[in-house]
Amino acid sequence: MTKKISIKHMIYQRSSALFAAAQKVIPGGVNSPVRAFKAVGGDPIFVKEARGAYLYDEDENRLIDYINSWGPMILGHAHPAVVNAVVEKAKKGTSFGMPTEIETQIAALAVSMVPNIDKIRFVNSGTEACMSAVRLARGYTGKDKIIKFAGCYHGHSDSFLIQAGSGAVTFGSPNSPGVTKGTAQDTLLARYNDLAHVEDIMTSNKDEIACVIIEPVAGNMGCIPPEKGFLEGLRSLCDAHNILLVFDEVMTGFRLSKGGVQELLDVNADMITFGKVIGGGLPVGAFAAREEIMNHLAPLGPVYQAGTLSGNPLAMAAGLAMLTELNDNPEIFNSLADKTEYLHKGITKALHNHNVIHTINRLGSMISVHFAEDKVVDFDTAAKGNNDTFKKFFHGMLDHGIYIAPSAFESWFITDALTYEDLDETIAAVENVARRL
Repeated sequence: MTKKISIKHMIYQRSSALFAAAQKVIPGGVNSPVRAFKAVGGDPIFVKEARGAYLYDEDENRLIDYINSWGPMILGHAHPAVVNAVVEKAKKGTSFGMPTEIETQIAALAVSMVPNIDKIRFVNSGTEACMSAVRLARGYTGKDKIIKFAGCYHGHSDSFLIQAGSGAVTFGSPNSPGVTKGTAQDTLLARYNDLAHVEDIMTSNKDEIACVIIEPVAGNMGCIPPEKGFLEGLRSLCDAHNILLVFDEVMTGFRLSKGGVQELLDVNADMITFGKVIGGGLPVGAFAAREEIMNHLAPLGPVYQAGTLSGNPLAMAAGLAMLTELNDNPEIFNSLADKTEYLHKGITKALHNHNVIHTINRLGSMISVHFAEDKVVDFDTAAKGNNDTFKKFFHGMLDHGIYIAPSAFESWFITDALTYEDLDETIAAVENVARRL
């Protein structure tokens, strides 16, 4: 029987006041655009603290959290092992700009957990990791063009802020002012889950493409898993055309399994980028590959990449603590998948009970609800979702103390700190909200 709950009619007066103050000194009042709630309307929630599966905002509301800092908090907020590691490391200094032993320790652990990589370099964000991986791919292959997929997000580097043009094979056009047409012309747009389209692009740009970069499980158009055979087909096409295959596992790395999508779906990439979980909630990114590719990086090779705070000891301590917990307790991944499946079934039943048109995508601990009639397999089908329904759903869930991503084009991320009571409360909220959609 569905749990009975009532609307909480939460008050967000202090959050609204803080947002008004922030807008005077920060563009849009936020330091990352999706936080501004422009996609859903209203004022963003300002967080005061978080523990486990819960956020506590500046108005003293408790929210069950389904974004978890967009993925890193796989074990929950303020996990003791991570917090203790950061505190102890901070007592010894916060930054040196010199090598430290902990960098080697986390690098060795990451390499041991992920298939098909020999070396890894740490940077400060997923954007930086993807930018650096593409530069390395170009330097290693001596070719300039890259293929990315419409709807996949690899950070805000110029090469990635490209929208799809018309026609089966086309150059991209800039999707943001400040991105030059010259940069856009080296980025070729493909459709996710469409191997024939990728092959057409490769054939039309023979010997010019350095790499294909892809979210192997998309998370920036909602959660969209690869269709059966799609990643395997990409691997074969890249081999046939002498192109490097780059998996952007900023979201999926160390989340869907110890070894990420490569391990989960048994498809090897040539390079992998990481972020989110690998930093334990601190600003960390990384990119990794086989030795012959990574040795093209300075100081061994000619491809330059550097960063003053790369390998920061606090970030490395948080990341090492997080990866150690996941490596030592691999049953966490089964627990996460079970909880996500339970949530999926409950939401499906609640929405069906009130004839709400929807489709749900899920893989491991990533899930998204699309208010669309057809199966969502790429950006075009994701874009057919009813955004008005999503806005009502978002604010309805917020009224019940459930915080989901403030955008229809973002995955939910499940944390193992969620209890089944939390999941039941969430499903009951969906039931109540669905009556009003």
